[in-house]
Amino acid sequence: MTTPTLTARLLHALKARGATEIFGIPGDFALPLFREIEREALLPLHTFSHEPAVGFAADAAARARGGLGVAAVTYGAGALNMVNAVASAYAERVPLVVISGAPAAHEITSGFVLHHQVKTTDSQWQIYHELSADRARLDDAVDAPAQIARVLDTALRRSLPVYLEIPRDMPAVPCGAVPATSPHLPDPDAVAACADEMLARLRGARQPVLMVGVEVRRFGLESRVAELARRLGMPVVTTFMGRGLLAGADVPLHGTYLGLAGDPALTALVEGSDALAMLGVIVSDTNFAVSAQRIALQRTLHAFDDRVTMGYHSYHDVPLAALVEALLARLPAVASKPAPAAAPAAASASAAKAAVLSAAAPAAAAAASSADEAALQPADIADALNALLARHGAVPIASDVGDCLFTAMDVGPTALIAPGYYATMGYGVPAGIGLQAATGQRPIVLVGDGAFQMTGWELGNAGRAGCDPVVIVFNNASWEMLRAFTPDAGFNALPRWDFAAMAAGMGGDGHAVATRAELHAALERAWATRGRFQLVDVRLAPGAVSPTLSRFVRAVKRVSMPDDAAG
Repeated sequence: MTTPTLTARLLHALKARGATEIFGIPGDFALPLFREIEREALLPLHTFSHEPAVGFAADAAARARGGLGVAAVTYGAGALNMVNAVASAYAERVPLVVISGAPAAHEITSGFVLHHQVKTTDSQWQIYHELSADRARLDDAVDAPAQIARVLDTALRRSLPVYLEIPRDMPAVPCGAVPATSPHLPDPDAVAACADEMLARLRGARQPVLMVGVEVRRFGLESRVAELARRLGMPVVTTFMGRGLLAGADVPLHGTYLGLAGDPALTALVEGSDALAMLGVIVSDTNFAVSAQRIALQRTLHAFDDRVTMGYHSYHDVPLAALVEALLARLPAVASKPAPAAAPAAASASAAKAAVLSAAAPAAAAAASSADEAALQPADIADALNALLARHGAVPIASDVGDCLFTAMDVGPTALIAPGYYATMGYGVPAGIGLQAATGQRPIVLVGDGAFQMTGWELGNAGRAGCDPVVIVFNNASWEMLRAFTPDAGFNALPRWDFAAMAAGMGGDGHAVATRAELHAALERAWATRGRFQLVDVRLAPGAVSPTLSRFVRAVKRVSMPDDAAG
């Protein structure tokens, strides 16, 4: 019987830890690896056109379904071209596995400077040290199984990217089995003491609030945290990065905290809390810089990155999952009953309008026809999406950054993935493909025209991956979020591209829209059409921004740039 190869062992270990596919671009140093991946046929391989999109798609797959996302590239020009996407995954705590081909040992000692080499043959290895929680060079088949297990388990336990480098003479080498995941068992006394103190603080608080963030999803804890919220019986909010968490759960979800940019009542609830319990929340400027009162962290109960801090007390090596289970063990179960989520004011208005539109009589529609022919605003996109969701049910959204993401704050509640903290452009389209490839769910992608110019062309690969996303391009001939901060600058302008006309050449259908009526009709046609991606090219005027972005810009200027705000 033939001993399985190193690649086969790696693929089985990836699948056992939740990976369901690989995204990649081959190159000469990775050709033997890709040949073995294809020969084994254990995980489907989806190839893209540019390495940043490979990283974004693998990142989205991990966010959407849990488990590992996997990106495979070649040495140097491939792996270094993907650095930004991996940096985003690290910043936003995504368990992304980067697998890179590399020169063989005899090539490194040949005396030649190798193509794709930067400073030394180890330059890439050193760069990925900064971007990964663990790494291994699989140049010894005897050591490889233990190294693979350690690195992959680190990715899952810490929800961070890891790096595996495979010299090109190693993929087909026989290799032993990779050990199964060994569970990490924290000190039960530390977990118990932490849970007891947190419950005591919550019970003694005048206005406790539960805030949920990205780690809740990364560690697959949404259902357990929803149960915890029901048992605690306190208001629940999400962070900006956590938008979409607990969507549809029967918990008292009040919306997304946006500080000065959000609903004033929700802001007062959060900022007035004397026991703000933050589960899995990244304390970043995108989540908290627009706080009117600069939330006092010494009053918060913060569980993040295996550490829980309450005032001046800190508990180390207390994973979020262990804390949640300890809290649940100390709280009596409650009878489950539907509790409609309280949506943000703007989302409530959009949902209400969607309901009216879907049920309106022809006479009422005729009376509103003049408004439907008016020039489009980003808020109209939120209204149209809420109407679509009202008719067809919840749909996952993959959003790029910019005003498309702020517009998404007025859509829902529905699942949402976006790089809300690292805020890199180009995420949306490859993320939508990665989401659908990993989950089978057809997504809606929100993307600005600037970001589409970076990675939108990956839609040409959607059909090969079996994906048919509905993509909405905010086409305003501008980097509009940047213009909102620097309105007089000319460098934010972009050429007006006809994205709708480009769709057919990539294998999809394009719909150019300039009015509300056209937008509603195009979205309905797009959603009814399967098997080909649908691109809705929304023609917006430069300067047209969502109400949420307008509030956010004013809030940031007020908090961070008071002189500019005063001017």
